[in-house]
Amino acid sequence: MQAGDSTPDQHRFNEAERKAIYRNMLCRRDVRGQFLPDPVPDDMLARILTAAHFAPSVGYMQPWSFVVVKDPQIKHRAHQAFTRANEEAAGMFEGEKQETYRSLRLEGILDAPINLCITCDRDRAGPVVIGRTHDHRMDLYSVVCAVQNLWLAARSEGLGVGWVSIFRPEDIRQVLNLPDEIVPVAYLCIGRVSHFHDKPELEAAGWRPRLPLEQLIHMDGWGHTPAEDDELVKAVQACQARASRSEVPL
Repeated sequence: MQAGDSTPDQHRFNEAERKAIYRNMLCRRDVRGQFLPDPVPDDMLARILTAAHFAPSVGYMQPWSFVVVKDPQIKHRAHQAFTRANEEAAGMFEGEKQETYRSLRLEGILDAPINLCITCDRDRAGPVVIGRTHDHRMDLYSVVCAVQNLWLAARSEGLGVGWVSIFRPEDIRQVLNLPDEIVPVAYLCIGRVSHFHDKPELEAAGWRPRLPLEQLIHMDGWGHTPAEDDELVKAVQACQARASRSEVPL
């Protein structure tokens, strides 16, 4: 038990379990170019889909569905849709940023053995849903929770996941023949990989650094930042230091 953490809790995982969970989160990466052609066993795919299905959902809507893509022709059409959108996106940046953008590998659609689109059925639970009465976006947020569950489960299986977000929604809707009421939320590439990068690729490429967590904390309302000698700030800085050394922040 860590110093300053002396209260016993029967619901707390043991230290080895907690370390595995935190390590999983720290090691998770958005994979683009390291996919291997090896097939993903169905029992492994079933496990990560089950993890996604056990995600929290507001009002217990469970608004997600999973479109599993293995057909090379459908992957090719998805890749064409990405290529069109990616060229448009490159034109939105200027100078060195555009050069850096064009040098980045931002998808693994054709390389990954599995493509997976996680969708949202916004009408699945009816027009009035517990918890969605005043913020109608909660069903979409629930699907994103399913994405994260799947991503972490996949990492624990040694699988890489890459989220391809550079699409016109109408294009990917057409590629997958999605009904009008179904919203494509995440198009994922999934498979075994040659390696995982130590750092997120965009961080390593100098696109953007990881922001210091202590600068993102507000106390009891926006703009009330904690003092530098605040015990929470000290604890956060210690955790970040360990995480930066690829150590579990316990």
